[in-house]
Amino acid sequence: MNIIEKTDEEILALAHPMWADLVKYSNEQNYGAFTRNFAAAMLLGANEIEMGKQFARSELTKNLSEKYEYLGMIRRGEYVTVLYKQRHARKEGEWLGRLVLGYEKGQVKIFGATLF
Repeated sequence: MNIIEKTDEEILALAHPMWADLVKYSNEQNYGAFTRNFAAAMLLGANEIEMGKQFARSELTKNLSEKYEYLGMIRRGEYVTVLYKQRHARKEGEWLGRLVLGYEKGQVKIFGATLF
């Protein structure tokens, strides 16, 4: 199955809880829980030591607001990108959140997750 064949509602039912988990576990600096829905290729680039350093150094990765706003989605190839407006609990301003989802071995997995 290709994720782009799902309806917007079906994709959002998967994406919103995954995004909420990323925010929660980033705030908690919990590597294991943060990466639990990552695709194998994502895990290769997100090893525990480097992620730990990022959690420790980056103020943005801590204190993310649990309130986010869905902005839209882009379907391309075998992936869908879901965009969010993300706020920080301590820093003023807004960030663009990007969540890339696709199928791996019959399950929806995260193939990309970033804040800009």
